[in-house]
Amino acid sequence: MRQPGTHVVEVGPRDGLQNEKKALGVDTRVDFISRAVDAGLRRIEAVSFVNPKRVPQMAGAEEVMAAVPRRDDVSYIGLVLNERGLDRALESGVDEVNVVVVCTDEFSLRNQGCDVAEGLARWERIAARSREAGVFTTATLAVSFGCPFSGEVAAETVIEIVDRVAQSGPDEIAIADTIGVGVPAQVRALHAGLDRVAPDVLRRWHFHNTRNQGYANALTAFDLGECALDASIGGFGGCPFAPAATGNIATEDLRYQLERSGVTTGVDHDAVVAAASWISAELDSPVQALLGKAGLFPG
Repeated sequence: MRQPGTHVVEVGPRDGLQNEKKALGVDTRVDFISRAVDAGLRRIEAVSFVNPKRVPQMAGAEEVMAAVPRRDDVSYIGLVLNERGLDRALESGVDEVNVVVVCTDEFSLRNQGCDVAEGLARWERIAARSREAGVFTTATLAVSFGCPFSGEVAAETVIEIVDRVAQSGPDEIAIADTIGVGVPAQVRALHAGLDRVAPDVLRRWHFHNTRNQGYANALTAFDLGECALDASIGGFGGCPFAPAATGNIATEDLRYQLERSGVTTGVDHDAVVAAASWISAELDSPVQALLGKAGLFPG
């Protein structure tokens, strides 16, 4: 889905739930997605086609996709790690696939059971099949800002992988701060690299607020040019395979930042705050966002 201009991609139903202790049932997850749609969110990462034994919070992806509200102006994204995941995604009728390519061998081995070279080969096969199926395809480069096992990840390492990924013709490239270690200087360096090797590919950024840098990073990415920005209602989320990984930037807080910066997001503040409170109760986990407490300005 080519949504024009800077916009929010809601990842709460996928990344927001996958690291929570409580696994929610299919009906509750569909209700969460429906609340996101009602709040005005139009690109929603709804499911992850991963092994449910490894990530039980994402079990029942097919059932979720069979029950989500279908609208012409809403695009549902399924995350995939391999060709089996792509098979499931295509059979489930997703509008987009998000394919994860990891930037370090150690994290890739733990997360996807292969090294970076095999991860790139998988991406190339998935990209070809997705293109044949006519499905919008994003390549997300995980741990682009730092790895919990390998440490620092140089911008040039990431851009070399971007260059390889771009040769397979993705519709969009997402740069992910999987564990929330990045700072704005890294965003600028990676943006410059994208300009050099993939200037014509749509851009998406995925930030976590683990070290209170997520919103600064998001505003930096926005200032550098039109892009998609991932966020999670309530600020829930984290990677199950990254120690101490905490939540995504919150949809309601990002909405405030963008709207005050002149972007019409189409997201309803009251509806998204209400959705955050509801999912917090379902998870028995506190909301991480601040806008529900502080409120809008002017009030």
